[in-house]
Amino acid sequence: MSYADFLAFRKSLPRTPRLERQTVRARGIDFAVFSSPPVSDAPPLICINGGMLYDHSMLWPALSPLAIKRQVILYDQRGRGASAAPPDPLDATIDDDAADVGALRRALGVRRWDMLGHSWGGGIAMLATSLDSAGVRRLVLVDAVGPTSDWMAPLREAVLDRLSGAERDAVAGISEESLADPDPALYSAYARAVYPAWFADPDLAQRFRPPEANSPTGAATLARLRRDGYDWRPRLRAVLAPTLVIHGDRDPLPLAVSRTNSYILANANRVVVPSSGHMPFWEAPKRFFSLIESFL
Repeated sequence: MSYADFLAFRKSLPRTPRLERQTVRARGIDFAVFSSPPVSDAPPLICINGGMLYDHSMLWPALSPLAIKRQVILYDQRGRGASAAPPDPLDATIDDDAADVGALRRALGVRRWDMLGHSWGGGIAMLATSLDSAGVRRLVLVDAVGPTSDWMAPLREAVLDRLSGAERDAVAGISEESLADPDPALYSAYARAVYPAWFADPDLAQRFRPPEANSPTGAATLARLRRDGYDWRPRLRAVLAPTLVIHGDRDPLPLAVSRTNSYILANANRVVVPSSGHMPFWEAPKRFFSLIESFL
């Protein structure tokens, strides 16, 4: 999809609804939670952004078309955006992020909701569903990370292959070994350097740039995952919620990751979106939103 096609799609939509912000306390943290207007007879949809450093704006207004037929709830993860940090950010783990989701559902008084996770947010969503199976009706994974950390090295190679010139040099200049250090400034620089590689269309890559994000909590979580690795397979095999696994066919995050996710999750259906990288809601929005609306 060209940028002109993307603009035409966005202009065809109703006006983006205003999000209502509230502060919700859960597990000792004050979370910033953002909600579109409620929609009767439809469960709300909690959306979990990726990046580990960023706030909910990574998915809004990108996912605003979903708010036409249901209430969309977003939040800033602990220590990101407007949410409070934990007492010691260096102790932060992705398991904390996963446990927060079910606690937020209960604090909001939601009996059951649907869940969408993008990228690292997909990892949080899978783990959160394993911890709160009664609270999750359906699960959508959008270019989500895999159930083990085996994808990390191939991703870096794919990113370097996608980029050239100064953009490639910026990524190559930050070694994998250095990312074992939970340095927020280093992680912020790395996230911005990698960002152009997420798009299949180089023109769109220049149109969308991530904000500056500096999160000691997010950097500590990422550094621990890179340093120690992980294997969530025993936990994810217990997830029974119907799941839609969406993956762009030109995402540098290997396509095999989505195949493994759909295999590990007992009730999953996988769809590959053509001509899309890591951001199908930008690069293939018509197909992307049609898939999700049909599934939900």
